[in-house]
Amino acid sequence: MMQILGLDHLVLRVADMARMVRFYTEVLGCDVERRIEQIGLVQLRAGQSLIDLLPREAAGASGTPFISGAANEEQGPAAAAHRNLDHFCLRVEPFDQGALIAHLIKHGIVPGETRTRYGADGYGPSIYITDPEGNAVELKGPPG
Repeated sequence: MMQILGLDHLVLRVADMARMVRFYTEVLGCDVERRIEQIGLVQLRAGQSLIDLLPREAAGASGTPFISGAANEEQGPAAAAHRNLDHFCLRVEPFDQGALIAHLIKHGIVPGETRTRYGADGYGPSIYITDPEGNAVELKGPPG
């Protein structure tokens, strides 16, 4: 039997690589772990996980470009543009609500309401934000 240990990585298709790298490094504090220039991939370290940024036009794991393919065409342009990503959650610590909100606002990010939500570690405080390309990102603190 296998056991899930946590988020390993996720891949975001991006239109403006430089803007997205700045957002994830400067606003959220990720580090660039490696780049694969041949395909335009930038891998960012987010704690024990990775966030991979890949140009929208680059070939995916299947070898086909993101914006082509029957599955994307059947779901329409909105589904193709976001590839069914609703949101992803990054566990953050410490979760100092005031300092976190001030940091986000300083970077021009308008945070959502802080609420207690359930996640991998149980219930804890969280805030939703949106990255520069419209992906919803949940920032979640420790269980309380």
